[in-house]
Amino acid sequence: MLLGLKKQKITQSNMILVISAVFTCGYNIIFFQEVLKIYSITSHPYQIISIFIILFATINIFLNIVINKYTLKPVLVVLFIIASLASYTMSQFSVVVDINMIDNILNTNIREARDYLNPMLFVYFFLFGIFPSILVIMIPIRHNSFKAEMLSKFKMVIGSLILVIVLLLSSSRFFASFLREHKPLRFYSNPTYSIYSSGKYIGRLFRVKNTKLEIIGRDAVLPKNSLVDRELVIVVIGESLRADHLSLNGYKKQTNPWLKNEDIISFMNMTACGTSTSISVPCMFSKYRRKQFSEKKAKETENLIDVLGFAGVNVLWRDNNSDSKGVAVRAAYEDFMNSNNNPVCDVECRDIGMLTGLHDYINSKKSGDILIVLHQMGNHGPAYFRRYPSDFEKFKPTCKTNELTMCTNEEIINTYDNVVLYTDYFLSKVIGLLKDYSNSFETAMIYVSDHGESLGENGIYLHALPYFMAPKEQTNVAAVFWFGQRIQAELDMHKLRKSASRNFSHDHFFHTMLGLFEVTTSVYDKELDMLYGIKKKE
Repeated sequence: MLLGLKKQKITQSNMILVISAVFTCGYNIIFFQEVLKIYSITSHPYQIISIFIILFATINIFLNIVINKYTLKPVLVVLFIIASLASYTMSQFSVVVDINMIDNILNTNIREARDYLNPMLFVYFFLFGIFPSILVIMIPIRHNSFKAEMLSKFKMVIGSLILVIVLLLSSSRFFASFLREHKPLRFYSNPTYSIYSSGKYIGRLFRVKNTKLEIIGRDAVLPKNSLVDRELVIVVIGESLRADHLSLNGYKKQTNPWLKNEDIISFMNMTACGTSTSISVPCMFSKYRRKQFSEKKAKETENLIDVLGFAGVNVLWRDNNSDSKGVAVRAAYEDFMNSNNNPVCDVECRDIGMLTGLHDYINSKKSGDILIVLHQMGNHGPAYFRRYPSDFEKFKPTCKTNELTMCTNEEIINTYDNVVLYTDYFLSKVIGLLKDYSNSFETAMIYVSDHGESLGENGIYLHALPYFMAPKEQTNVAAVFWFGQRIQAELDMHKLRKSASRNFSHDHFFHTMLGLFEVTTSVYDKELDMLYGIKKKE
C-alpha cells in the first residue's frame, strides 16, 4: 500500500491515519495476545474490537500532536525503530519496555550489548524498523497551508477523543474493570508505552540533576577495640542468581560442590529490592527500604559505603559488571571488565580475576577495618554460555546462543546452572583468601544476588519486569554468608542457622553490614540487622 502511495503525494493527515493503522495492526500482536489471555473473542467481541479502536485512536491522537511539516518523517523513523526493538524484546523474552528497562538499556556497556545481538534481533530491526522507515522517507507528502493543517489536526484529535469516550462509556463496566484490574496490559501497547516510559525517564533525569547530596551517618563510630580486632569483610554482589538454583537450598542438581564443604549459611528466602541491577544495587546500599526507595533518593543521599568510610573503614569496590550504579562514586573503584586490570580473560574477563592483587591491598592497610566489594558478572543473560570457562560445562546439553527461543528449556537451564557452578567455585576462592587472614582479622564473606532470573517459566525470560508483576523467579535471590572462626566465636551459630529459613530482604543489608562492623550510628536500625540477637554478647 505504501509503495503505491509513492506515485502520488499523500496528505499529512492521511499519512498519520495510515501509520496509526500500521502500528495498531502490525506492532501490537503481543498486546492483543495478552488481552486474549484474559478475554476471549467469543465472549467479549465488542469489547475487544473497542480496545483495538481505542488503541488506534490513541496512537492517532499522539501522532497528530507531535507531528508537523518538519517533524513528520524524523518522528516516524524514530518511532519505527523504537517499536521494532520493543516488539523484539516482548516477543522473544516477554520483557516490557518500561522506565527501568530503558535505564538498563542506556546503562548497558558494549560487552553486555553484544550479548543481545543475534539474527532474530536484526530481522525485527530490519522488517519492523528500517524497512518501514525507508518507505516513510521515500513517500512524498503534500503539506497544506498551516491553517488547513491545524484545522485538520483539530478535527482528527477531537474526532478520535469523541470516539474513545463513546466506546469507553458504551462499555463502562467492562473498561472500569479492564483499566483497574489489568493495568499490566498497557505495558504491552506499542509504541505508546515505550514512548511514555521514555518521557518519564527523561523527566526523571531532569529531576535528579544538580541535586544536593544528603549527608548521613556523620555520627558513625567504630568500637574502641577495632584497632586490635580488625575486621576484613568481602561482600560479593551477585548477578541474576535465583535462590532455587542452589543445591544448598535443595535444588536437584549439584550446583554447590565447593560451598557445601564450607561452614556457610544460605538464606533461602531472601527477597530482592528490584528486578534490575540499576535498582537493586543502589537500594541494597541505601538506608531506605524498598517501598520508600527511589532512584532520586539514591542519587541525593549518601549510602552504606559513605557511612563506613566516614567511620574509618577502608573500602575498595571492584567491578566486573557494568558499574556500581552510583554506589561507589565516592570510594576507591577498580574496573575489572578489561584485561588491563583483570588477568583472567578469555571470551570475556572472569569474576575470579577480581581476586588478583587483593593480598597486596589487604597487607597495605596497616590499620582500620577493611571492606572489599566484588560486583560480579555472574549469571548475566541472555548469553549464559559466555559466563563460565569451558571446564565448568558440567550440565548438558547447553544453549550456545543468546537467542534463547532457539534453545530448549532444558538447554537454557543447564547453561544457567553451569554459571551457578562457576559462581560456587568463585565464592569458595573468596573464602579461601579470607582464611589466609583468619589469625589477623575477623573475617566474613557476604554474598547476595541483586535480582533473580526467569528461565522460560510462563514464557518469560531474563528479568526487569515491573516489580508488582514480577514472578518469584526474579525476586527470590541467592544469599550466602560465611564467617571466620573469630566471628563465629561471637555468634550463636545454631541460632543463626535456624534463622536461615526466615524471610529476609535487601532491606536488611544496610543495617546488617553496619552491625557486622559494629558501627554505632543513628541511621542503624537493629530490627533490620539479620545478626542482631545472634551475637553472644548482646
